[in-house]
Order: sequence, then structure tokens, then C-alpha cells
Amino acid sequence: MTDLDLCLYDVDNQVAVLTFNRPDRMNGMTGNMEVAFYERLRQAEADNDVRAIVVTGAGRAWCPGADLAYRPGEGDEPLPNTKIPTTTLLDIRKPVIAAINGACAGMAFALALMCDFRIAASGAKFTTAFAQRGLIAEYGLAWHIIEIAGRATALDLLLTARVLRAEEMHELGLVNRVVPPEDVLSEAAALARSLASTSSPASMATIKRQVLQASASTVRDAMTEADGLMYESIDGADVREGIQSFLDKRPVDFAPLGHGTTFAWMED
Repeated sequence: MTDLDLCLYDVDNQVAVLTFNRPDRMNGMTGNMEVAFYERLRQAEADNDVRAIVVTGAGRAWCPGADLAYRPGEGDEPLPNTKIPTTTLLDIRKPVIAAINGACAGMAFALALMCDFRIAASGAKFTTAFAQRGLIAEYGLAWHIIEIAGRATALDLLLTARVLRAEEMHELGLVNRVVPPEDVLSEAAALARSLASTSSPASMATIKRQVLQASASTVRDAMTEADGLMYESIDGADVREGIQSFLDKRPVDFAPLGHGTTFAWMED
């Protein structure tokens, strides 16, 4: 197995499926697997045949966090890898869907919340487990929980590390949808295909950026920025295609990211 085999990559119908691939260890994260995951994300970001990304796990788990029993060999990557920004997943401009097929804990809990959608298997278990290992809430997990579910929930989950089932995660707003285990990947792929076939790649990338920046902006700043972005989008090729396809009563055919509408922020 090469390092890239630790995170498999498959593309079908404009959807890239990334699969954590250490099923014998329930996909416990190692430094090499983390590097492979980020390499696959960058591969999907650069691939013009990919409009949306699904992340799942091989076997019966999504990822239970770091593999605490793993002993790195000579030349293995450290975990966490200080050479890779932990914000890498947030910088992916294409929609990312977590197809959580089983256990999700620790750093993987944070990775899941950094995805744009979370579809979880009924009964799947979630826990933070940092304080119980003498650690802090890494990967910005405290921020992510607060943004989605509030301060009280963040303190509850981070200090107690109690185990939640997917159903309670859904009640808290931390997952979008709970489905039977056998349907997790197909549901995630269906959502990804819908986004890929109906939404402008440039619009999705820009809206993701707007949402991520919203909590650090005043409403006036957010509205002023939105005004500027709207003027940019009106002049773009994607608006012309979106309107024409509607008038023609045909499926929309947007260009790949970077080949249709572009925004000034994309050049930064």
C-alpha cells in the first residue's frame, strides 16, 4: 500500500469520493493518512471533472480520530502535520459532503464539522475525547461547535466527551441528515450530483466564502460585500447560462470552476 492508498480517490458523474482507507484500524488517523487526505482534497480541487466531493470511510467507521496505538516508522509523517495548515479543508472551494458511515471522534469530529454537509448513519457514534487525553479542542473544534450549536453545547461535548448518536447530533444541528447505514454513501453521492449538475461552481465557491466569513463581519460589512459580489456575478458567464437555460427549459451547463464566472477574490 502506498501512502496515497490510505485515502482512495474515485470520480463518477462529476463527484469525487475520498475514502479513508485503514479499515483494519477503523480508519484511525496517522500522519501519512492525513497527508494523503489533504493530497486527495487538492487533487479534487484541481480536477475540472469534479464539481463536488464526498468523504467517507472504508469498513464500519468514518474515522475515530488519531490512531493512538500507531507507532510511526522512520520517514513517516507526524500527526498533526505542522507543514499542512489545519484550515486546508475550509479552503476547498467545491462543496464537501461528509458521508459518516460509522464512528467519528476527536480530530475527525472537527474534520466532519468543517465539511459543508454531514450525512450520518443511524446509530453512528460521535465523541470529542480531547480533555480525557490531556489535550485541547484541536482543529478549531470549539469554534465549529459554537458556530453550529452554541456555547453551551460546545462546553458540554468538549468537557464531558460524552458519546452522542447520530440522532442526537441531528437534533443539535451538527449533522444535516440521518439515514440507514446502507444508504449513507448513496445519499451523499446523490446530494453531490445534484449540486454538481444544477449549481454554478463559482457561485458555490463564493457562497461558501460568504458563509465562513459571516461570523467575523458586521451585517453592514456583509451586505456591502454582497453588493460588490452581485455586480461581479451579473457580468459573469454563469448568469448568462443560468438565465438562458431557464428560458430554453433545458438543464443548465455551467463551465468548470475558473472557466466560467470568476470573482476578484479568487485571484488573491
